[in-house]
Amino acid sequence: MSVVIIDYGSGNLQSAAKAFERAIAEAGFPLNVQVSADPDHLRNASHIVLPGVGAFADCRAGLLAIDGMADALHESVLEKAKPFLGICVGMQLMGTLGLEYGKHSGLSWINGTVRALDPSDKNLKIPHMGWNELDLNNADHPVLDGLDNRPHVYFVHSYYLACASLVDVLATVDYGGPITAVVGRDNMVGTQFHPEKSQQVGLKLISNFLKWNP
Repeated sequence: MSVVIIDYGSGNLQSAAKAFERAIAEAGFPLNVQVSADPDHLRNASHIVLPGVGAFADCRAGLLAIDGMADALHESVLEKAKPFLGICVGMQLMGTLGLEYGKHSGLSWINGTVRALDPSDKNLKIPHMGWNELDLNNADHPVLDGLDNRPHVYFVHSYYLACASLVDVLATVDYGGPITAVVGRDNMVGTQFHPEKSQQVGLKLISNFLKWNP
């Protein structure tokens, strides 16, 4: 079985791969990690990870530029219900619409719009960068299992996914108001923060994701 981290020209792939390899080694999971732009690797994977760094439109264009990738994602995630994790812009792409540099359609897996951060405290800097506490809305979700009451994780972003339904929001972060930090539906989860940069909390979340059987 393999975890495929999708390489579409946007993402901290080396850091993500190392974090997944460490979580696998520490837990003794019978998995290997592939960083790949081959749609067939998705079809053969047991778990799929979509990272993302940069602008929504650029990430979307890079993903759709890979011949067959959109079809392989739909087949693997929606039809075969393989566990899926979106990270940062990879999570935002799960939404319906992105408003960064124009209007751009997302994957429409989570009903919501990616909007610019607009904190009520104008002294807060954009991008939102650094360590912040999560407020868990659904601590019973398997991917959040065993995390501390208010775990610290690492963020770097200027936009966020405003979900149409709070049912899809598993955790938030307070940055001049509640901001979506974790989303989830069916076999899919997404984190606005970077678990690969979030030390032990991030490794715990990755480990939970790898043993998740939705």
